[in-house]
Amino acid sequence: MALYELRTYSVVVGKMAEVVSLYGSEGWAALDKHPKKLIGYFTGDVGALNEIIHVWKFDDDADRRAFWAGVFADQAFMAFAGKLRPMILKQENKLMMAAPWGPHP
Repeated sequence: MALYELRTYSVVVGKMAEVVSLYGSEGWAALDKHPKKLIGYFTGDVGALNEIIHVWKFDDDADRRAFWAGVFADQAFMAFAGKLRPMILKQENKLMMAAPWGPHP
């Protein structure tokens, strides 16, 4: 059964434009070369101001762990992460399983 990971990064107030620019210039290029597990990236508009939210879909926990191990071993991603971290206040991760009804991505 698929496993979904919801990641929410709370961005330092006033740094969102810089974070978006950094993702555009370095972050996405570093992530895009890894296996395609991303469902989508989102930025908050109302109520979720200063947040970057992303959802990932994995086959199972082993697939998830292998994916992130590969990403964290990537020097380009780690260089990006080193620049990003000072602009992040906190990170929340949630692991979810699809309900047995309704559509699933």
